Amino acid sequence: MLTRKQSDLLEFIHRRIKADGVPPSFDEMKDALDLRSKSGIHRLITALEERGFIRRLAHRARALEIIKLPEAMENRFAAEGLSTEADPKPSDMPPEIAAMAMNLPVMGRIAAGVPISAISEISHEVAVPGSMLGQGNHYALEVHGDSMIQAGINDGDLVVIRETASADNGDIVVALIEDQEATLKRFRRNGRRIALEAANPAYETRIYSDDQVRVQGRLVGLIRNY
Repeated sequence: MLTRKQSDLLEFIHRRIKADGVPPSFDEMKDALDLRSKSGIHRLITALEERGFIRRLAHRARALEIIKLPEAMENRFAAEGLSTEADPKPSDMPPEIAAMAMNLPVMGRIAAGVPISAISEISHEVAVPGSMLGQGNHYALEVHGDSMIQAGINDGDLVVIRETASADNGDIVVALIEDQEATLKRFRRNGRRIALEAANPAYETRIYSDDQVRVQGRLVGLIRNY
């Protein structure tokens, strides 16, 4: 038996995976459940994992997958026409697909700090585990700066980006500002205003009108450079 908060979190994760192909961020989960800190989300995820409803994985986008759903939740989703199938497990995939590394273009450097010049040229390629990628086109960027360190993104890391022109509040995105500067920030929309938030209190949130910002992609994976 799940608590109300555990059930709410499991439902939120499942809906986001089916809608976007990747689980929500911890900040998005915290906001959706109206919790004050991410430590509460960590406890809920641990409880769901211990009960066999989710699994945390290495080298996967945001490292969560749904294994099963409570029967009542499955019935409700089925009535809505929403798929209740769990994500395919690595053991269910053909070995050559699960083990396959795909080469992604590295499109230069992206600022996790003050925006830098727009990125347009491929500098080299990097091999990325196939399990990290979902549907759509992807590319990689080298992070420059420390404004996203509290989101676990450090200077010198490679971020894997899925190309998209849309974003939900709380997504970490590549944002092109006035067609000249690109930056990696958390996206927030409020009417016709867009806030690009850092994950470091040393950097201020930047506010733009929606015609000044174009989303170039969403963060779906991270390759740590030590």
